[in-house]
Order: sequence, then C-alpha cells, then structure tokens
Amino acid sequence: MSKINGNEIRPGNVLEHNGGLWVAVKADHVKPGKGGAFAQVEMRNLRNGSKLNERFRSADKVERVRLEQKDQQFLYETDGMLVFMDTETYEQIELPAEILGERRPFLQDGMTIQVEFHEDEALNATLPQKVVCKVAETEPVVKGQTAANSFKPAILDNGVKVMVPPFVGQDEDIVVNTETLEYSERA
Repeated sequence: MSKINGNEIRPGNVLEHNGGLWVAVKADHVKPGKGGAFAQVEMRNLRNGSKLNERFRSADKVERVRLEQKDQQFLYETDGMLVFMDTETYEQIELPAEILGERRPFLQDGMTIQVEFHEDEALNATLPQKVVCKVAETEPVVKGQTAANSFKPAILDNGVKVMVPPFVGQDEDIVVNTETLEYSERA
C-alpha cells in the first residue's frame, strides 16, 4: 500500500481511513482566500455502504489501497445473493444483489463481470460498460417524426425503461450503456 497526500485524492481511489475501506465518490479541491488549500472528499464505505464527508489538507497522508481485479462468471441468484465463479480456479463466491444497485437487471446468465478483491474479500462488482438487451415494448414509428433529438420510451426485456430513437422498433436488440443507463446503439 502507498501513502498519498490529501490533495492527490481522486474519485474512484480506494482509501484506508478510520480503520475501514472507503472509495472516493467526489473530490472537490478548495483554495479559500484565507488559510491553506484542502480537498473536500465524499467517501462511501465498501463494506457497509455508509457515506462520509471528510476534509484533507495537502499535508495529510492517506493510505491508498490497490484492489485486485478478477473476472468472474455469473452463475445464478439465490436468496438475494449473486453467485459468481472464477473462470480459472472454478472457486465460487457470493455477493449481495444490492452491490450492483440499479444496474442489477442488466446482469445476464453467464455474463463475465469484474469483481474487486482486498485480501480475498470481495468488495465491489462492475458490469461490462455495454450490454445487449431486447426491446420488449415501444411505440410504433410515426412517419414524419424527424426531429433531431426526439426519443421515445421503451421497456426492455429485463423490465428497465430507457429512451430510444424513433427508428428502434419492438423485438430489436439494442446496446445499453450500464454506467449512464442510456441507449447507446443498435446491436
């Protein structure tokens, strides 16, 4: 583990602070007219999800933690737990379904996702940035509707509502960005 200055904290950094592991969600660097500069950091606990706002001066040293990333294959869900398998060692791990939050519906059978570990403890899971989904229902195409950024609502096969361009029809496969939860392109 390496120590970094308080003003080097960036969103996405994992820090060891107050005996817990925290991920920096937001980092605002403030230089007041009077006094020294500092970083106002919003952090989320990786173990229990609680949030914390902390102020770090540039002289403060913080322990930055490197997480090991492994590809895991999704097998099934049971009692609110998602079961994944390491594709190299065939070891299985369980993670709570809440770890994916609103992106949970995009997890598909057999999908390979990235799980972050800290000393054999699974802390975080990341879906692929783009996922192919089928449009379950949407409004039919209206002739003459050629406005540049006119979008219509669509419900995907996983129950998620997204806005799609007018040319996308029912039963079409589309690519959805799992970070923004928006339509990306036709599949």
